[in-house]
Amino acid sequence: MMKILDNFRILAAVGAAMALSACSAVGLGGEKLAAAPANTSEAAATAPDYLIGPLDQLEIFVWRAPELSTKVTVRPDGRISTPLVEDMVAAGKTPSKLANDLEGVLREYVRTPEVTVIVSDFSSTYDQQVRVLGEAQQPVALAYQAGMTVLDVMVAVGGLTEFAAGNKAVLIRGQGEDRQSYRLRLDDLLRKGNISANVPVLPGDVILIPESVL
Repeated sequence: MMKILDNFRILAAVGAAMALSACSAVGLGGEKLAAAPANTSEAAATAPDYLIGPLDQLEIFVWRAPELSTKVTVRPDGRISTPLVEDMVAAGKTPSKLANDLEGVLREYVRTPEVTVIVSDFSSTYDQQVRVLGEAQQPVALAYQAGMTVLDVMVAVGGLTEFAAGNKAVLIRGQGEDRQSYRLRLDDLLRKGNISANVPVLPGDVILIPESVL
């Protein structure tokens, strides 16, 4: 049900985005838009923490205990099993929270365990994808990859259509009260080769590309 509601919200946002063709610096709520954060650290400051989901691939490192370190895929039920730890819930936790929980169990067997959890492949939830809607050649939802930028996304969707108002595109980041909207300069990036218009994207980002008005 939540996924259906999310899809309805996205469709509603698309309709609102088409109205952006009247003004390149106005957001979905009529607010003036700032430029998207230009580096990953600034972008990450506005993004929610990543939550592990089913089918994510994890690398688990236990310091000074290589026999306990492993690679594992989160099962569809959201649980994982590692050496000495059986059926621990991983879905819905941040990597650091899961690492802390693993340390709690391993203390029964290892003195002062130090665990690091790295998500090596994001394969699960919709909020970890990057969606492109509107006047892209192939509007799709892409699996997020570390270091992904707007340019990477636009290459993956085949670029803009001839009717796109690329410099009036909007990047939506976050949800609810934490949602932020930023303007993108896709015409400058893709048609003029202005690399300064390239910015990082994060899991859950939505890029809305309106149609130009003749």
